[in-house]
Amino acid sequence: WLPLALVVSLMPPPKTEIPGKFQIILAERGIRLTSQRRAILHVIETAKKHLDAAQILRRARKIDPSMDRSTVYRTLSLLKRQGLIDELDLMHLDGEGHFYERKLSRDHIHLACLRCGRIREYVSELFESLKGLMAEECGYEIVVARLEVGGYCSQCRKEKTGTSETGE
Repeated sequence: WLPLALVVSLMPPPKTEIPGKFQIILAERGIRLTSQRRAILHVIETAKKHLDAAQILRRARKIDPSMDRSTVYRTLSLLKRQGLIDELDLMHLDGEGHFYERKLSRDHIHLACLRCGRIREYVSELFESLKGLMAEECGYEIVVARLEVGGYCSQCRKEKTGTSETGE
């Protein structure tokens, strides 16, 4: 076993992509790129946090005021089918709302604070090992793994107790 500090690392907020990566991928696949789709792609590629459809619509309208809700949902559906984004419920912290993020090259764990709603992302070698063990023992080829964990972040715990994490 490795020390936990070596196998679990906090992922930084999602890095913004160079706008246009999704456009290139979709164009290579022969998918038509309207100006509205380009606006939505730009919003998703440059987002620094998980966005829901309403947030994507508001941001896309700043680029193209004629944007409508149905175009956003159709484009999100297309991007999911193309394997470019993931749809997350993030512990249903926001009711039944769903959030979207760029598909990352590696599976990761979402930690959701049940008080403030903050989402943190972790990558873990132990998670990768567990997926490998599950695949071997169950005879699966795992192509996607999602894990969401709910709890209370250090800031909320500190505010609740009125002390620092060290108890000072």
